[in-house]
Amino acid sequence: MSEAGKSNTFVIKCGGSTLAALPNAFFAELAAFQKEGKQPVIVHGGGPAISQALNKLGIHTEFVDGLRRTSAEVLDVAEMVLAGKINKEIVRRLSQNGAKAVGLSGTDGRLLTAEAVANADRLGYVGEVTEVNTELLNAMLTAGYIPVVAPVGLGVDNQRYNINADTAAGAVASSLGAGPFIVVTDVAGIAGTVNGEKQVLPTVTPSQIQAMIDSGEIYGGMIPKVKAALKCLGGGVNEVVIVNGSEQGVLGKVLRGEKIGTTIVAEPSVTPA
Repeated sequence: MSEAGKSNTFVIKCGGSTLAALPNAFFAELAAFQKEGKQPVIVHGGGPAISQALNKLGIHTEFVDGLRRTSAEVLDVAEMVLAGKINKEIVRRLSQNGAKAVGLSGTDGRLLTAEAVANADRLGYVGEVTEVNTELLNAMLTAGYIPVVAPVGLGVDNQRYNINADTAAGAVASSLGAGPFIVVTDVAGIAGTVNGEKQVLPTVTPSQIQAMIDSGEIYGGMIPKVKAALKCLGGGVNEVVIVNGSEQGVLGKVLRGEKIGTTIVAEPSVTPA
C-alpha cells in the first residue's frame, strides 16, 4: 500500500457490548468516510452475545484476567457467534447505509495466524496474533470494501483460537501501520482519580497505565484494551483513542484531532541536559 493509502487507513475496534447500542449515524458516518476515499478496517468483539448463546446451550463460561476461558465447546460457540451472527449484522448495517463491506473471519485466507497465549493452561484455546495477512486486507481495501473482521485465528497446525478483539484489532492496526487506532466502547474513556474525583483522562502514557493496573484503577475488560494499545504504540501506531461509540459524530471528531475520550500516547522523550 502506498504512503497515501496508509494515511487514509484507520482501524476501528467495536466492543461486543457496544454493537447493539451503536446508533445508525455511526454506520452512516463510516459510509460517508468510504465515499471520501478513507479506508476503515473494523475488528469486532461479541462477548455478550457469546455469553447469551452459551447460557442457552447450558455451557459454563468464566473469565480469567478479562479473557474468556475457552474450552473446545466454548470455541465452537464463539466462532459461530463472532463469524456468523455478529459479523454479518455489522456488514448489513454498513450496507444499509450505502457502504461497501465484506465480512471476514480471521481464519479466512489465514487472515489472523495465532498461537496459544502463555497461560493457555488457565485460558484454554485463547490465542494471540503472530501474523496478519495484510495482503488480503489491502486487496479488500483496494477493491473498495470495508473489511469487517471476526477475531478467530488459525494456528500453523490449523488449531482455531478465540482471540480477544482488542488484541486482534491492535495487531491489525500495527501490521497496516494505520492511524489512529480507534477503540469504540460503551464508556467515555479511561477514568482516573484527579484531585480525589473520578474523571475521564484526556491523555495517558504507558507508565501511567501500568500504575493504574497495579493500583486496580484499571481492571477487568479494560486491561486487554490498554495492553493492546500499549503493544500498538511499539508497532507503528502513533496513538490509540478510546471513545464512546454513541456520541454523535465520534469518528469524525477523532480523525479531525478533536479532544474526545482518552488518547494513549508514547512516553514523552526526555532531552538530555
